[in-house]
Amino acid sequence: MTSNTLCRRGLAFLILIAPLSACTTSTTQSAPPPVVAAATFEAPVEPAEPADPAIMYGEKLDHGFQIAAVDISKLPEERRRQEVDYATTEAPGTVVVDQTARYLYFVMPGGKAMRYSVAVGPASRNFTGEAMIDRKAAWPRWRPTDSMIKRSPEHYGRFRDGVEGGPGNPMGARALYIQKDGIDTYYRVHGTNDPSSIGKAVSAGCIRLLNQDVMDLYERVNIGARIVVL
Repeated sequence: MTSNTLCRRGLAFLILIAPLSACTTSTTQSAPPPVVAAATFEAPVEPAEPADPAIMYGEKLDHGFQIAAVDISKLPEERRRQEVDYATTEAPGTVVVDQTARYLYFVMPGGKAMRYSVAVGPASRNFTGEAMIDRKAAWPRWRPTDSMIKRSPEHYGRFRDGVEGGPGNPMGARALYIQKDGIDTYYRVHGTNDPSSIGKAVSAGCIRLLNQDVMDLYERVNIGARIVVL
């Protein structure tokens, strides 16, 4: 199968499920496998892209899948990925999510953090508290939770068997899996195939980033990292 065929199928599927939210119960994933890394902090990865936002959020080819460019004219400067001053008692390598402000911070040394804009779920469905990142996946498989299927069978029932990773998958290009006290929370930090959702409370409870941003975050976060969701 050619990459053009994959892209066409991915775009067709995107039209079908773009309005849906994107948390998952699936523990099955498509290749490549999750990256295994130590929980200790490592120096942040230098962004591969120049600082020019048109390049940072430009079209990308990743694992054979085409990622569409983000229209930066619709992405205010304060919502673009950037290093910021960030006073916190959290150790470098920690992920902090401010659901009210719709920002995710990756804590760095020297009072700095890499800040990303996110979409979150309604307050009634959000995860809050302290947990850890126990797994990472590229182009993860998606299955709606049983509660999502029960709540909106007309939207989610047809996907009860799961959807393989790809451009039309609501989980996007990367996912970080959240565990608390050794138990999967079923909440994820993941990409999205709906860039217009960023900065809003529209997900089923998971934390969404633009695909270009979640790919950057994925390279920085170690398995075993602490995550604090406020």
